[in-house]
Amino acid sequence: MPAHPRSFKIRVPATSANIGPGFDVVGLSLSLYLTLTITVPLNPNAAPLAERPIISYSGEGADEVPLDAYKNLTTRVALYVLRCNGIQLFPPGLTIHAHNEIPFGRGLGSSGAAVIAGVMLGDALGQLGLERERMLDYALMVERHPDNVTAALVGGFVGSYLRELDPVATQAASVPLSEVLPEYPLDAGPDWGRDPPLPPVGIGHYVRFGWAKEIRAVAIIPRFELSTATARGVLPESYSRKDLIFNMQRLAVLTTALSRSPPDPDLIYEAMKDRVHQPYRRSLIPGLPEVTSSITPSTHPGLLGICLSGAGPTILALALTGFEAIAEDARKIFLEKGIEVDWQVLDVITEGSSVDNL
Repeated sequence: MPAHPRSFKIRVPATSANIGPGFDVVGLSLSLYLTLTITVPLNPNAAPLAERPIISYSGEGADEVPLDAYKNLTTRVALYVLRCNGIQLFPPGLTIHAHNEIPFGRGLGSSGAAVIAGVMLGDALGQLGLERERMLDYALMVERHPDNVTAALVGGFVGSYLRELDPVATQAASVPLSEVLPEYPLDAGPDWGRDPPLPPVGIGHYVRFGWAKEIRAVAIIPRFELSTATARGVLPESYSRKDLIFNMQRLAVLTTALSRSPPDPDLIYEAMKDRVHQPYRRSLIPGLPEVTSSITPSTHPGLLGICLSGAGPTILALALTGFEAIAEDARKIFLEKGIEVDWQVLDVITEGSSVDNL
């Protein structure tokens, strides 16, 4: 561990997955952030070796995030990365302040951002120099779906998939999460959780699509949480060929249509329709079918397309202009269902996650 003082900042964007037909395939990074400010003291040897990092937290979720480094998701991921690379403990005297702008449980990638922040924290603390592709391997050992974490890591409009690995690597990538991030009991000693399972190389691959710079995103955020597990629980085990072809056709068009300038509203609106996940989640999100069917390019000039953001309940509208009219009309529909919403106009960002020395 270095003996000189170090302060640095990690910034990870929010993400929206699926974008209509791209279920578990595509993701989009947005201009809300989880930001960590980290300080490693001048003389780490002055602090007791077993001292836990001091964590503080502000912003979204501040009243519910654990501040114990062995219970907090980001620091648990960081410790996993460190231990996979032969570093068993956090540096003594470590302090971390997290400021979060990403709402929890709303389909904007809050857990994916926490995981990516943890991977980058482990890499920076250990001065490991991991490549982005290797960082993605660590993230996928925790977050088993690549769409959010890939977009959070590399930025922009991204398509990703999990590779078909050989049997040994497949088994290694499929170990229970409890082995990757073990629970730490109150009496856990420094040897607890040592020798974690190493991630295979090349678990996931990705490609960045183009993006028309004039397209912005309106996030319409209902004031209730919806867990990914609940939202996945209503999906069927199998789909008809007709519905799969419907989605594949639209996804093939959408990945190019969103890169063209000027964007074509009629093309994009139709290409953002879905038959794989949104129809099954209607019962979990009152107002979803009404919003996605009644807010169209013809009724709201400037709108390009509208969809569920990730597992929901947030609705994502891609638009060129007319942001307030889109959001306020969606708000009225939700209000008729007894649901309050907040909304924000966000930029699609291309730079991904970053680490900067202070």
